[in-house]
Amino acid sequence: MNKFAIVKEFWDFLKTRKKWWLIPIVVFLLMLGVILVAAKGSALAPFIYSLF
Repeated sequence: MNKFAIVKEFWDFLKTRKKWWLIPIVVFLLMLGVILVAAKGSALAPFIYSLF
């Protein structure tokens, strides 16, 4: 399978079902995940975790 098959399938789902309101939610969750993973081993971790 292609590495980006899930992205293509999700995009096709959004196009056919007209669920455009899901895009901001997915983008926010991805950004939150990246921030938490990046801050796990850094000195900024206590400050970032206190935001949540």
